[in-house]
Amino acid sequence: MNAPEGAHAHDHGEAHGHTHAPASFGRAFAIGIALNLGFVIVEAIFGILSNSVALLADAGHNVSDVLALAVAWLASELVKRAPTARFTYGLRGSSILAALFNAVFLLVIVGAISWEAIRRLGAPEPVAGKTVMIVAAVGIVINGLTAWLFAGGKRDINLRGAFVHMASDALASAGVVVAGFVITLSGWLWLDPVVSLIINAVIVWATWGLLLDALGMAMAAAPSSIDPATVRAFLAGQPGVDGVHDLHIWAMSTTEVALTCHLVMAGGHPGDGFLHRLGRDLVDQFRIDHSTVQIEIDPAAACALAPDEVV
Repeated sequence: MNAPEGAHAHDHGEAHGHTHAPASFGRAFAIGIALNLGFVIVEAIFGILSNSVALLADAGHNVSDVLALAVAWLASELVKRAPTARFTYGLRGSSILAALFNAVFLLVIVGAISWEAIRRLGAPEPVAGKTVMIVAAVGIVINGLTAWLFAGGKRDINLRGAFVHMASDALASAGVVVAGFVITLSGWLWLDPVVSLIINAVIVWATWGLLLDALGMAMAAAPSSIDPATVRAFLAGQPGVDGVHDLHIWAMSTTEVALTCHLVMAGGHPGDGFLHRLGRDLVDQFRIDHSTVQIEIDPAAACALAPDEVV
């Protein structure tokens, strides 16, 4: 707005350095889903046979993880779709929706299992401790291996969600092993639902940050890793810049960040070289991949988008 012809420029070249999940994660998703789906079936069967709510809690969490992996895998493929006339950013936002869905779904599963555990506290039931220990021990191996498959993708909140799910599952299985061991020695039936509640509390704690990050991205908030005030100061400090307004920073996907802003430069348009360098600097210093900058050269001409409260 209020800029001469050619004053609006968009840096979209080699400097972007996008951080899409590499194709190798497709194999990780396939292996993780196959391992966990098979384990869910085994764990659910033995959970029913052994009458263990802790084992069923672990199986329920694994069900959510199978779905989480499937949704995350689908999203990681959708973000690669080319833009269209209607979806001008492609389907990059699908990875944000996947992360948000997975976090919410996991909390719903935890809530349902916690309800059953609380009911069992009032009426403890016999538990086959040895069976619980053996099945849960297998879970430690499977969940730990699956978590390791996604350990290299923690910069992507979508992949981080898969990692958090698998790592918390491994921890949950370890807790179930301990519960089975103590129940076998002591006969304390109340320990089974108590351990289930402790596991669920740990899962909620591990998932809460993921939920907040995903919700913020879905609401077009600036990613938590970027301080908008620092970015504004960086832009204001560029040579020839007299003012910065209409600054917006948001996540296009779980791996890409976009920025738009107006720069007031009374000395005149600085040329494409300035814009290209600025775009590269935003990538290097803030991991902002997709920057669009509008230059305004008349400080006296009031821009309708200048006030901070105007969007």
